[in-house]
Amino acid sequence: MSHGPRTLVLGGARSGKSAHAEGLLPDSERVTYVATARRDPHDPEWNDRIAGHVARRPETWRTVEAPAPGDLAAVLTSARDSDPPVLVDDLATWLTGVLDDAGAWERDPAALETVEHRRSELVRACASCPARLVLVSAEVGLGVVPATRAARMFRDELGALNARLAETCEEVLLVVAGIPLRLR
Repeated sequence: MSHGPRTLVLGGARSGKSAHAEGLLPDSERVTYVATARRDPHDPEWNDRIAGHVARRPETWRTVEAPAPGDLAAVLTSARDSDPPVLVDDLATWLTGVLDDAGAWERDPAALETVEHRRSELVRACASCPARLVLVSAEVGLGVVPATRAARMFRDELGALNARLAETCEEVLLVVAGIPLRLR
């Protein structure tokens, strides 16, 4: 099966990675924007952040919300080569939901197996997605070792996901202070 070009855009918090990823796709054409964030009716600040992302997207872009762990892979596997480009923002938020739903924060072996299954499912879906694909994820390997067990596990799990996705992407970018650096 052929696939469209795949780009992984990595960056730290507030690095400009999402805006850069959006700029890789023409705002005058159709794009499917896959949002992985879970809305929280009790967190107005989080909902304001989501609204800000929505407001800056061009009107020609269609948003698909995929907050459940299997939703993202399903969107990618249902894409066709004639479909508009797909932009996924972001994989750190997706992974947080996977960890939450699996109950993996305490490192339960069965829960971590579920996380690995979801990660492998997503990597396969990205590798076989026939549409142009742009993925956004946080880069977690540049800071100090996190102080808590849960934060270290998140860093490890996201690092593993990013590395596996980078293997499937023709282009990998790291955005630092709004400046993209081409890794591949």
